[in-house]
Amino acid sequence: MAYDIPDWSLDVAKSIMTMVKVKDRETFNHCVRVSQLARHLAQSSGLSRDDVRVVEYAGLFHDIGKVGVPDEVLLKPAKLTDEEYEVMKSHPVKSVEILHPLQAVEFFGLTIPGVRHHHERWDGRGYPHGVMKEQIPLASRIILVVDTYDAMTADRPYRKGLAPEVAYKELMDFAGRQFDPDLVKIFLESHPSAPSVEVKKSDETTARIVDFNGQRIKAAA
Repeated sequence: MAYDIPDWSLDVAKSIMTMVKVKDRETFNHCVRVSQLARHLAQSSGLSRDDVRVVEYAGLFHDIGKVGVPDEVLLKPAKLTDEEYEVMKSHPVKSVEILHPLQAVEFFGLTIPGVRHHHERWDGRGYPHGVMKEQIPLASRIILVVDTYDAMTADRPYRKGLAPEVAYKELMDFAGRQFDPDLVKIFLESHPSAPSVEVKKSDETTARIVDFNGQRIKAAA
């Protein structure tokens, strides 16, 4: 189907990503990488072109709620305490709150379930609602796999990212508990052929948002 995407809504999307970039560049870069990884996994899973776009945008927006997390928690260069972790766990709901101005646009409204539930677990032990298995939106299940992979393999100021092979093993070990096992299988089979999603330092402030004329539009620098 063809979605009617008003220009104003794309401007809002770009503004949201600029806000994330200003708050924390690493969160911004992570969102860009997860968006592209999610698109590839959605394509590899056989989703339609329109559904792939929904998943891609849900991946782009999944962590925008972290702008509402205090800096002392979001930017802490060490493991969070239990209390700090509870604060961090509020970010999926905050992400949905930020997307509120866009929810009247059908396409962006379709991204919201994927954003809200991207930390739900296959075994029902996730958050914010503790739903499980196929009760979790497919977009959320896709995002959880690629979000976790990127979080494990990305370098941080306080630690070096894991090698891909180590991250693959972690995904396999937790398939059927944390992750949809079918999606882990598809990810492991398709990921070596995934396009590079590295955000280069020379372009680290640019979010690539897909429009519906096949062009690329850039978030404000």
